This record gives sequence, C-alpha cells and structure tokens, in this order.
Amino acid sequence: MIRILLIILLYFNIINAKNITPNEVYTQVKLISYEIHSLLKYYNIPHDHEGIKKRVALTTKLKPRNVWQKSYEIMVKINLLRTSNNLPVIEPVNMAPVLNLNPDLVYEQTQRILTELKIFKDRLNIKYNKPKLETYTGKTPLDVFNGLSAVSAGLDELNHGGVTPSYVFGENMRVYYDLTQILKYLNIEDNTIPAKKNLRATPTNTFNTGMLSLDKIKELQINSGIDFVDFSGFRKLKQTPSEVFSITEMIISELQTIKAYLGIKSITPSAPFYKDKTPVEVDQLMSWNLRKLNLIHSLNIVRRYDAK
Repeated sequence: MIRILLIILLYFNIINAKNITPNEVYTQVKLISYEIHSLLKYYNIPHDHEGIKKRVALTTKLKPRNVWQKSYEIMVKINLLRTSNNLPVIEPVNMAPVLNLNPDLVYEQTQRILTELKIFKDRLNIKYNKPKLETYTGKTPLDVFNGLSAVSAGLDELNHGGVTPSYVFGENMRVYYDLTQILKYLNIEDNTIPAKKNLRATPTNTFNTGMLSLDKIKELQINSGIDFVDFSGFRKLKQTPSEVFSITEMIISELQTIKAYLGIKSITPSAPFYKDKTPVEVDQLMSWNLRKLNLIHSLNIVRRYDAK
C-alpha cells in the first residue's frame, strides 16, 4: 500500500513539475554572460560584446539537444579556466541518450554553469556584485543557443585562445566511442582504418569533415523518421579550432538520437585527458569517424534494424 502511495505521489509531482520557458532560460544565460564579462573586466581583457554576438549568431532552427550540448561545451571551457588557475578539473555532467530532450534540462545546465563560475570566483577571492534579474519575452531555443555561443566565445578570451587541439581530440574520441557502440550494437564488423594524415590540414578542412559527418547522421535520421536539424547555417561561421570543437559537440548531440532510436542506453563518457595532440591528429580522427558513419550508412542497417 505504501509503495502504491509513493508511486502516486511521484506521478503527481511529475505532472505538477514546473515547465520552464525559453524566456526563463534566456534570463539565466544573461546572468552567465554578466559573470563572464565581470571576469574579463577583472583580468583587463578587451572584449567586444556586440561584435562577438554578431559573429557567432545563427539563424537556423535548432533543437533543445543542441542547446544542451552547447552548455556542455561551456562546462569544458570552464575546466580550461580552472586548469590555467591551478584548480582541479570537474567532470561535466552527461546524460543518457533520448530522442527528444526536455528543454528544462537546459535550464538545469545554466544553474550548473552559474554555480561553477561562483565557485571559481570564490576560490580566487574575486569580488563581484550580484546582477539584477531581468525578464524577457518572445525568446526561442535559438536565442538561448546564440547567447550561450557568445558566452563560449567570451571564455575563449578568458582562456587566451580557443580550446587546444588536445581538447578537440578528446571530444572527437567521444564521437569515436559512440560510433563504436552503434557498430557493435548493430553487429556490424568495423573494417574501417584511420584515414591517412593530411599534414596540411587546417581547421577549415576538419570543420568541413565534421559537416559531412552531420550530413550522414541527418540521412540516417531521415531514413529512421527521427527529427533532424539543418546545420548548413554553421558554414557562415569563421572556421577556427573553436568552431571545430563546436561542430564536434553537435555531432555528439545528433548521435544521441540514433542511440536512443536503437535502444542504446550507454552514456557517452567524458573526454579522456590527452596531451600534445596536433590539428593534424584531430583531422585524422574526425576523418576516421566519418568512415565509420559511411559504413553504417552504406549498409542502411539502422532502418532495417527497426523493421525487425
């Protein structure tokens, strides 16, 4: 009887849970932006706020999963900031694969980011004023994404540059992990081998390989009836190592839908720590991951798996 009552109480708690709107999430993003600006001011780092907003802004239609993944990117960059100030790394939060991510989870991420920034300031004894909480109307997930993108760019400035090749390599190893899990789950023999190193590889080369990977994932999503995202708008961004990092995060976000569709429940682990990786190695790994995607796509096995 007690167990039944507990189940009923849990049910009503879920039903009565507050639905958080994009307007509320955007308010939290503005608070995060304030914290980043205060750190830039503290360290006397020039910051063109409006210029950055225009540079990173997108107009494409995104899903909550993409916004959540952008918040994960920010947590990784906060770790870079901690490392450069001799603070230990805090592993970012990960979550199980889902087809449709609840937008409320993005709000949860904003609270984690604000907490980590507060901890950072407290540890370094940086004095700060609590900003005034403002309210907004008419905001969309894209507004939240663009706001977080500006925050991410601000963290690049605090870190005196974008993410290092070692960090980008680590995130691509997360893609490698997911693709290996999918191939294994589908009983596909992985006969792919690493691509030949392109010793002249630039961030643009690697970024374009990432875009091809997203195209292949989109085709798998379409064939399986999964809602997809048009990432073509990302091509207008200046293709820097940080954008390669960001496109890698988008690949991870989209692979979660394939995993959820197939019933793979394993959580993508955080990136292992790598040292002294080069842009050439990042490009090689990104190309190898594309080969794995091409193998899955060529067999058309994701859709046939569902037919069973």
